[in-house]
Amino acid sequence: MPTIAKLEIVPLIYRVPEGRAYGMARGLTSIRQASLLKLTTDEGVEGVGEAWGPPTVTKAYLDLIASFFIGRDVYGFEHAMSAILSTYYHSGIQNQMTSCLSGIDMACLDAIGKMLGLPVVKLLGGAARDHLPIYASGGYFTATAEKDFPAQLERLRVAGIKRAKIKIGAGPQSDRERASVARKVLGDDIGILVDANGNYTVDEALDSMRRIADYGIEWYEEPLPPLDFDGYAVLRGRAPIPIATGEALYTAWDFKRLLDLRAVDIVQPDLSLCGGLRAGREIALLARLHHVRLSPHVWGSGVGLAAACHFVASLPDYPHSRNIVQPPLIEYDVGDNALRDGILKEPIIVENGACVLPDRPGLGVELDPLAVRRFSEH
Repeated sequence: MPTIAKLEIVPLIYRVPEGRAYGMARGLTSIRQASLLKLTTDEGVEGVGEAWGPPTVTKAYLDLIASFFIGRDVYGFEHAMSAILSTYYHSGIQNQMTSCLSGIDMACLDAIGKMLGLPVVKLLGGAARDHLPIYASGGYFTATAEKDFPAQLERLRVAGIKRAKIKIGAGPQSDRERASVARKVLGDDIGILVDANGNYTVDEALDSMRRIADYGIEWYEEPLPPLDFDGYAVLRGRAPIPIATGEALYTAWDFKRLLDLRAVDIVQPDLSLCGGLRAGREIALLARLHHVRLSPHVWGSGVGLAAACHFVASLPDYPHSRNIVQPPLIEYDVGDNALRDGILKEPIIVENGACVLPDRPGLGVELDPLAVRRFSEH
């Protein structure tokens, strides 16, 4: 059996041009960063994955856990992860060690797919679909939001986007104003989703929801801080808009707490931090057992986007048969982020509001070495 001979971190950092910082209710950012986890087997097969967060922190965690993988069968990721979580149980799971493990999991599956000549979706159970509907994450906060916000929305409208997500969370009245502008610019045929990035308490979130419900909002994302599980349960019982959350939750254990409370309508695991594709499948099973929708959070590089495509393609249509009311969606970041397409030789194709599933072996994407080097030199 092929074994893991080498693991390394490739940092990715993109600095947004001066004066163009953008973000959410909690603040603006002028830097986008992630890490590539590169794996090489003893037979020379390479796999790549993505880990969320500052690369220096991910590198420190890789130094801590790499010995659990080196020399291990490339199929044995889950055994290594179990040993790591058991050994470092004092460290918990809500940290970049889990992000690092997420990248390694993707890299293992990418390598296995290449060895077998199969796309990763086949390793996850097969494809239920090969076109993955997206929603565009735009409508960000900026330093000059009054001017920038309508312009961002107009670009989405003319691009033919079918669903758009906007940032809210600066206050209930501000939320109403932004939802009103979004509906006016986008028209009635484009779905609107909103994201408060956990900036509210239960009473504030309810006030916000009641002010914007008339604008036909498809879901309200992260109204509360991620670990306010009881708050989510209270809010969902009173909310006039479906609630989505989960991008800041780690492993199936966090999602089990949320789902056991019946506290959410749509779960949003981020495969680059929740534990990887296999953890994503555990979360998807929990969601299915609780009859809850799932839509992965994606806000990193093209590698993470490719992983999300294979993941969503593998999800069963249950409980639907022919008439799928709300298909699982993929987040498609349209902010200033050169890491999405810029590191790939061939970016993932988007047509008619959907990502086309890569069908080559592994994750089906090939890195552009010169671009990767450019974004890793800082």
